[in-house]
Amino acid sequence: MERIFTAVFEKIGEWYIGYVEELPGANAQGRTLDEVRGNLREAVELVLRSNRELAENELSGKDVIREEMKIAY
Repeated sequence: MERIFTAVFEKIGEWYIGYVEELPGANAQGRTLDEVRGNLREAVELVLRSNRELAENELSGKDVIREEMKIAY
């Protein structure tokens, strides 16, 4: 599954910082724009994986319905 997020990058001194607007907690830094992009991609993957695992643990043994939801904004 592919999702599109908005990455925001800012140069502060000698470093770049980056975050994803739609995903609180997905932040990264790097000395170059390429480095911060890679670090941010990894942070997003970790946040999404962690959120999925937390939800699965919370719902374990419960009678739930899961379905895809598409949102255009």
